[in-house]
Amino acid sequence: MSQGWEDRLQATILGGSERYTREEMAAAARLDLDQVGRIWRAMGFPDVGTARAFTDSDLSAILRVSSLLERGLIDMDGIVDVARSMGQTTARLADWQVDTLGRRLVASESPDLWQEGGLESVADDLGDLLPELELLLAYVWRRQLAATVGRFSGTHEPVDANPNGPGLATVGFADLVSFTRLSRQLGERDLAAVVQNFESVSADIVHGASARLVKTLGDEVMFVADTPDQAARIAMLLHATHSETEIIPELRVGLATGGVVNRMGDVFGNTVNRASRMTALARPSTTVIDTPTSDALHELPEFNVDYTVRALTPRPVRGLGIVRPYALVALTPRE
Repeated sequence: MSQGWEDRLQATILGGSERYTREEMAAAARLDLDQVGRIWRAMGFPDVGTARAFTDSDLSAILRVSSLLERGLIDMDGIVDVARSMGQTTARLADWQVDTLGRRLVASESPDLWQEGGLESVADDLGDLLPELELLLAYVWRRQLAATVGRFSGTHEPVDANPNGPGLATVGFADLVSFTRLSRQLGERDLAAVVQNFESVSADIVHGASARLVKTLGDEVMFVADTPDQAARIAMLLHATHSETEIIPELRVGLATGGVVNRMGDVFGNTVNRASRMTALARPSTTVIDTPTSDALHELPEFNVDYTVRALTPRPVRGLGIVRPYALVALTPRE
């Protein structure tokens, strides 16, 4: 791969060549160097010193930031928070997309790909593809923003529709059993296929139930549901769906209900810790829930129709003391 091709690829992605220094960017935006540095690092990039590392697009972006600050629409701390959230989210998105595009290139096995001019044609194709991906990114972001605003403002449902009460939720973890052993047995490509299948199928199940997928950790997914019933049905569907394919090992699921703290797209608090502990207590192919979740499910008309809970032996749990976990059991028509 020639250096010229690499430069052309970078210019295609960035929308132009790198021509401005950090000092020139700061002067144009009427910001000091520390402010420019904070924003740049918040996006996830290292300091560039005096190098000409910024493009016309970078200059346009910092001018927009300066305008937002001057108009009082947001302060510097807010800008840094927004930059950090975008940087962390798009970093993973970029890794995902490059991996997907790279695998497609290798899979194509075109005899002309590695010949002279072959990689240049890739840059041409990328130049056509990037504007479309950019528009789709903006579209999906607006859709996600509308959904989030709807959840917080009560646009899509009355405030009292959530029986957990305001600020409460049911947190769930689904964990692949014996993933460490599996990672030693499978090659990298097969292991990646397992993780991709687990994450994509789990995400479809969670989203299809109108819950929120908080994050994926390779061998584990974390989700948040508005109600215990919603979370219980997700847990049962996760077990049932993944058990239909041999590629996914057994799952164990844990659920906990209570107050949560939402921050930068993540969820924190004692409820999250309890859900994680419930997952650790679960045996393969089972779901373990905490007492608040069990109590809430007992009050629903679906209880003892679609599912029931069975008390397990109280046991000490690190950080929680002695707890009584419960097993969530899906009922068949005969039960």
